[in-house]
Amino acid sequence: MSDNSPTYGFDTLQIHAGSRPDPATGARQTPIYQTTAYVFRDAEHAAALFNLQEVGFIYSRLTNPTVAVLQERIATLEGGVGAVCCSSGHAAQIMALFPLMAPGRNVVVSTRLYGGTVTQFSHTIKRFGWSATFVDFDDLDAVKAAIDDDTRAVFCESIANPGGYITDLDAIAKIADGAGIPLIVDNTTATPYLCRPFEHGASLVVHSTTKYLTGNGTVTGGAVVDSGTFDWSASDKFPSLSAPEPAYHGLKFQETFGPLAYTFHGIAIGLRDLGMTMNPQAAHYTLMGIETLSLRMERHVKNAHTIATWLENDPRVESVTYAGLKSSPYYDRVEKICPRGAGGLFTFAIKGGYEACVKLVDALEIFSHVANLGDTRSLIIHSASTTHRQLTAEQQKAAGAAPNMVRLSIGIEDADDLIGDLDQALAKATS
Repeated sequence: MSDNSPTYGFDTLQIHAGSRPDPATGARQTPIYQTTAYVFRDAEHAAALFNLQEVGFIYSRLTNPTVAVLQERIATLEGGVGAVCCSSGHAAQIMALFPLMAPGRNVVVSTRLYGGTVTQFSHTIKRFGWSATFVDFDDLDAVKAAIDDDTRAVFCESIANPGGYITDLDAIAKIADGAGIPLIVDNTTATPYLCRPFEHGASLVVHSTTKYLTGNGTVTGGAVVDSGTFDWSASDKFPSLSAPEPAYHGLKFQETFGPLAYTFHGIAIGLRDLGMTMNPQAAHYTLMGIETLSLRMERHVKNAHTIATWLENDPRVESVTYAGLKSSPYYDRVEKICPRGAGGLFTFAIKGGYEACVKLVDALEIFSHVANLGDTRSLIIHSASTTHRQLTAEQQKAAGAAPNMVRLSIGIEDADDLIGDLDQALAKATS
């Protein structure tokens, strides 16, 4: 598609954005460019690429034609100016923070996050000299109070894993903007089909492309998407983007690349030095998955609402966290933040506690017991004993992963079959 193309709908863009017939063969599907390096036209061409004076392919740790198509497609669907794909969702989180942080700096984050993210922000980032302050993002005054002179970003999930909590992105973005720092939103669980964080004031979006974007449980990957709207030179807080870069003879990314400064930094510095590269075969699988994203998300949402409603009315169940239910305290946020639905992820508490949860997981036949989400298949996990096991009891509760709760990732199977599977497993778990 050319830059002068008309405005296309989501269903068209998820198939065509970034993709063009292969110029060498005419192949319509994006080829897997399984190559390490690329031949330069001449010495002058090579020098221009390495000096960031010309855009092109150098080495597949930095850029690859298959990955480049995926980057353009994700950026287009999110409404951003550019994206950098990497090896996993966790890699994407580090990549997102890397241009912003420095020893002694901190990030203010939501307490409602995936357990692995809580661990990464609680422990791993300390090895870089960074720190994270965890806050209940429903308490806007607490979010404001947590931001200090060393804060360089605010981080949350649009639809939080595991409980399906929906963040008031507009309110949080307003706080971040007032502090002169970017809001980073993990949009993995919602996908750009259900939520577009840039339209609510976010500056950056991260994805675990492993989940709904790929949708088939085959490969891992991550992406960092840039809105292109944040002015990195408005203060001295972000010298990596606004000050001279020694490795490129004093080049200033903001001054040179404008709205694409963050994206170019992610490739020229982030991927160059951290090496968290997405392989082209993974990009290929994700591109194929995205082609059916809207169709799958519609079914995920429809099935999730049907099953959550059934569970809420079952006497063996204590509570259900699905935001699409009128009983949810976040029901009113669905229309505002995720107008196409509350997603396919939620938790429910079983009468009988921890032991009943274990029995339920073991008794299910259609649901797969795996540490993943966003698959076409329905999945279940007991978060407190697995994905959130490293957290304290208080952290588990704050994240929505209490010991008496299981997480469901509702797939696209027949909803009646899924209800039947849950029914027989609940009977065994609570007998």
